[in-house]
Amino acid sequence: MDKKNITRIALIHLLGFKTNPSIEYFVFFILFVAYCLTICGNLLILVLVYYGKTLHSPMYFFLSQLSVSDILIVTDILPNSLHAILAKEITMSFSGCITQFSIFAISEGLQCFLLTVMAYDRYLAICKPLHYTSIMSHQTCWIMIIICWTCSMLIQCNHVTVLITLQFCGPNIIDHFFCDLHPILKLSCSDTTNFELEVTLLGGFFVIIPFFIIIVSYIYIIVTIFNIPSITGRKKVFSTCSSHLSAVSTFYLTIVCVYLLPNRRQSSDITKFMSFLYTVVNPLLNPIIYSLRNKDLKQVVVKMIDNFLSFPSR
Repeated sequence: MDKKNITRIALIHLLGFKTNPSIEYFVFFILFVAYCLTICGNLLILVLVYYGKTLHSPMYFFLSQLSVSDILIVTDILPNSLHAILAKEITMSFSGCITQFSIFAISEGLQCFLLTVMAYDRYLAICKPLHYTSIMSHQTCWIMIIICWTCSMLIQCNHVTVLITLQFCGPNIIDHFFCDLHPILKLSCSDTTNFELEVTLLGGFFVIIPFFIIIVSYIYIIVTIFNIPSITGRKKVFSTCSSHLSAVSTFYLTIVCVYLLPNRRQSSDITKFMSFLYTVVNPLLNPIIYSLRNKDLKQVVVKMIDNFLSFPSR
């Protein structure tokens, strides 16, 4: 085959999940339910944060942005994955594949930065309570969010700029359920060594440094918690961080396993499973994790239900 650019001559074939024909409808049903629950759960958080005046604080503002990121990532990936289960595989133009990867990468980068900002928010609230209001002003929160979105987009723009300069000569089959970076690079007949090194360095920089900031923030938080004299006070303060810690743990565990460990040592099934965790399971769990033990969110839900039930009698 001549070395031509696949963007001009071919489609990308995504193999999706390799499921037993006898259970493919069951897998489809599970993923469809997960998609619906993820969208509904994250939309509910957005509505609650907007509706509830008691939730107009930096912590819930950042949480609403995390919900936006979760909605983006599942909407970018799951509809095509559901189609692939029924159609056995799915075809996608190269530009469509790059677009899917771009939205996915921006969403994941945004989550990484948001979890870091949320850790810093918890650090200020617990360790610097007297200065919290003045530091975490409404303007500061918006600046942080804009920086998170901008950094995520700039990193992805760099990746896309390099990708479109590479030559792709086939095979044009991706053994994955979405267009991720490593499967795309396997299609290239260009030398991608320098690009992969650049991606690793950038990824390490923008994953390890935020993670380091989160770790340092929680070291200060834990020290502050242990200095609280009453056990009840310790539990109350720590409960405000437990949801964030759970989200950070699941996010970074899967990201490290997929991107920072040597990719050659992982089978395609293991890679798909780990990718499934952070593209499907994490967005599904985030609204559950943040709302399960959150009294403020529960109070707003109860208030909304009461207002809805009393509306006809007015």
